[in-house]
Amino acid sequence: MATTAPPPPTHRVTLSASAGGTVRQQSGPSGLDGPFFALHSRAFARDPHRFYAEMRRHHPDFARVELAPGVMATLVIGWGRGVQILHDSDRFRADPSRWQATMDPECPVLPMMGDRDNALRSDGYDHLRYRKATNAALKAVNLHELHKTVAKHGSTLIDAVAANGEMDLVADYAGPLAFRTINEIMGCPPDIGAELAAGFAMMFEAVPDPQRVDAILDAALGALIDLKRAKPGSDVTTRLIQHAGDMSEQEIREQVLTMYAAGIEPFQHLVANTGWLVVTDPRFGGEVVSGACTTKNALDEVLSRDSPLANLCVRYPRHPVHVDGVILPADQPVLISMAACNTDPRVTRPPDATGYIDYSRNVSHLSFSTGDHDCPARDIAYQCAADAIDELFDHLPDLRLACRPEQLVWRSGPFHRALKALPVVFDPLTARRARR
Repeated sequence: MATTAPPPPTHRVTLSASAGGTVRQQSGPSGLDGPFFALHSRAFARDPHRFYAEMRRHHPDFARVELAPGVMATLVIGWGRGVQILHDSDRFRADPSRWQATMDPECPVLPMMGDRDNALRSDGYDHLRYRKATNAALKAVNLHELHKTVAKHGSTLIDAVAANGEMDLVADYAGPLAFRTINEIMGCPPDIGAELAAGFAMMFEAVPDPQRVDAILDAALGALIDLKRAKPGSDVTTRLIQHAGDMSEQEIREQVLTMYAAGIEPFQHLVANTGWLVVTDPRFGGEVVSGACTTKNALDEVLSRDSPLANLCVRYPRHPVHVDGVILPADQPVLISMAACNTDPRVTRPPDATGYIDYSRNVSHLSFSTGDHDCPARDIAYQCAADAIDELFDHLPDLRLACRPEQLVWRSGPFHRALKALPVVFDPLTARRARR
C-alpha cells in the first residue's frame, strides 16, 4: 500500500452477535474518530443494520471500514452526503487506477473495485462513449418479450419442484431464473453462461484469488463475443458490438462484463430477498399474495433496507476533500452504502408505535445509484424482479419458510446482501391447481 493509505487497524470490529459487544476506539488518518468496521466479517453479514446503527453513533455520514484484511475505505452512510458525492464528478472520480497502483495484485476486492475499461470505472470522454454504446444496446430490449421470458423460465423452474412440496428459493428458483433470463437477453448459450455465473459469484464474495476470477471471466466473455461476431442475433451482446464505434475488443468485453455483473447476482438476490421478506414478514406475506400490497411495494422495501448490492458505487477524491471536519484522502476509496443511506433516519419515515419503519413507498432509494453513473437498466431490473415474484406467488400462494428465520445464513462479503439458501415449503396440491 502507498504511505498515504490508512494503515490496517490494530483490531477489527466484528461486533459480537450478542448485545453489548465492546469496541475499542482508534482515530483514522482522515480525522474520523471511532472504530474500524470489518465489512467482510460473518458478524456483519448476519446483521448489517446493527453495524450501520453503531456507525451512526460515531458520525452521521461516514465510517471507516475494512473491506478485506488490511484493505481500508471510507463508507458513506448518510443519504444526503451519498447523493452529493455521486453527483460531484469534479471532486470525486470513478477511475480507481491511482488507488489500484498502491495495492497488491492479489487483493481480493480488485475484481469488484479494480480498474476496468467500462462505464462504471471511467470518467469524461471514455465514460460517455462506453455509456452511449451500453444505452444503445439496452434500449432495444423489448419489455413485453422480457415479461414472457421471465414467465416462461419461472414457470418451468416451479414445475420442476412442484411435486416435491419444498425447494431452496435461491438455488432452485432465483439463481437459475436470473441465469436463464440474462443469458437470453445477452444471447449467451448455457455453457458459457455457467462459467460467467461461477466467476461473478466469486467476484461478489471477494474470494482470495482475483487472478483466477479474472481468468474465468475473460475466457467466457471472449467466447461469447467471438460467437456473436460469427452468429449475430437479436440480443444485447450483438447490439453492443454493432454500436461499439472505436471501442477495442477489450473494451467491448468489459461492457458485456458490466451488464452481466449487474444482471446475475443482484437480480438473483433481489428476487430471493423479496421472497424472504414475503415469507418472514406478516406485513407483506398475505398482502402481496392477495394483492393488497403491490409487488413494487415489496421490492422497494427490499431495495431500501436489504438491497442485494448494499455497498459499492466507489469514488476516489481527486485531492483531499474536507467534509464536516472529516478529511477524505486523495485517491482512497469512498464507498456509498446504499443500505445505510436508504435507511438514514434523517430522511426516512418515523417509526410507528411498534418501532416499524415503512420503506415500501420509498422511491428515493439509491439502490440503482444516481448521477452520471446511475444504472441504465433500472426499468429492466424492476420488471424482471417483479415478474419473477409474481410468477412465484401466483403458482405457490401458500409458500412459507421451512426453518426458523434465525437459522438462515447470509453470505459474507463487503458488497452484497445475499442469502446462501432460502428453504421453503408449500402444498403440492395447491401448486398443481395454480398451474391449471
